[in-house]
Amino acid sequence: MNIEDAISSAASDLRSSGVPDPLRDARTLLSSVLGRDLAFIIAHPEYILSDDERRGLASAVFRRSAREPLQYIVGHQEFYGLRFRVTPEVLIPRPETEAVVETVIGLLERLPEPRFFEVGVGSGCISVSILKHLPGACAVGSDISETAIAVARENAERHGVLSRFELVCTDIFSDLASNKRYDVIVSNPPYVDIREVASLQSEVRDFEPRIALTDNADGLSIIRRIVESSPMHLKPRGALVLEIGFRQSQAVGEMFERALWGEPEFRPDLSGIPRVVLAFLDDL
Repeated sequence: MNIEDAISSAASDLRSSGVPDPLRDARTLLSSVLGRDLAFIIAHPEYILSDDERRGLASAVFRRSAREPLQYIVGHQEFYGLRFRVTPEVLIPRPETEAVVETVIGLLERLPEPRFFEVGVGSGCISVSILKHLPGACAVGSDISETAIAVARENAERHGVLSRFELVCTDIFSDLASNKRYDVIVSNPPYVDIREVASLQSEVRDFEPRIALTDNADGLSIIRRIVESSPMHLKPRGALVLEIGFRQSQAVGEMFERALWGEPEFRPDLSGIPRVVLAFLDDL
C-alpha cells in the first residue's frame, strides 16, 4: 500500500464514521505515523508503507473513527505559534484562548520584572506562551491534577521556559505563600454548566478531562472562588484575566465587588461572544 492508497482508504473509513474532515485527518494521522511532515505526504504518493506503518495507521484510524480527538492521537496541538504536547489528562488548547494570552502579554510587556500566576495550568499552553514571548517574566502555575502538572512541565521544558516557571499541585490558591503577590492572575477555569455537558461534541464530552471542563454545577463556582480569593494574591492595581463561557458575562460581572475591582471589562472572541474578562484590583 502506498501513501495515495493509504490516504484514500483511511479517509473513506473516517467518512463512514462521520468524522467532519476525513481527508485532512487521514493525512494528519499518516504524517504522524510516518514521522514525516505533510509536505512529504503530498509530494510522495508512491511511497510504500511498511507493515508496521500500515498497522500504525489502522490503529490511528480506528481511534479517530471512535471520535477520539485527533490531537490526542498525534499527541500535540499548535497554540499561539508553538507546538504543545497534549494527552487525555489535559484540555486541548483552543484558538479562543489565545485572546487570554494576548491580554496578559499586553498587561505585562511594559513591566521590568513581571510575575504572574495561572490557576488550572493544564497543558501549560497559556503560561508557556506568555513566558516564551516575555523573556523577563516569571510565573507560578497550579493545578489539582498531578498528571496535568507533568504535561505542563514537559511543555515548559520543550520551549525553554521551565527555569522561570514554578509548578505546584494544589487547588486554586491553597497552600500558597501568602506573602507573594502577582502582577496578573490568569485562568481558563472549568466553566461548562453540568447541564450542558451532554450537548457537547462527542470528542469533548467523551474524551477531554471532565474536571477541566465543568465544576459539576452551574459552571460559575470555580470562577467565583478565583474572583473572591484573588485580591489576597495580587499586587495593588494587579489584574485578573479569565476566560469565560457563552452567556456568562452578566453573572461573572456581578461577582466583582466594585469597591475592590471597579468595572470589569469583557473582550469578545472572533464570534463576538464575551470570552475574556479583565479586572483591575484597586489600591488597597
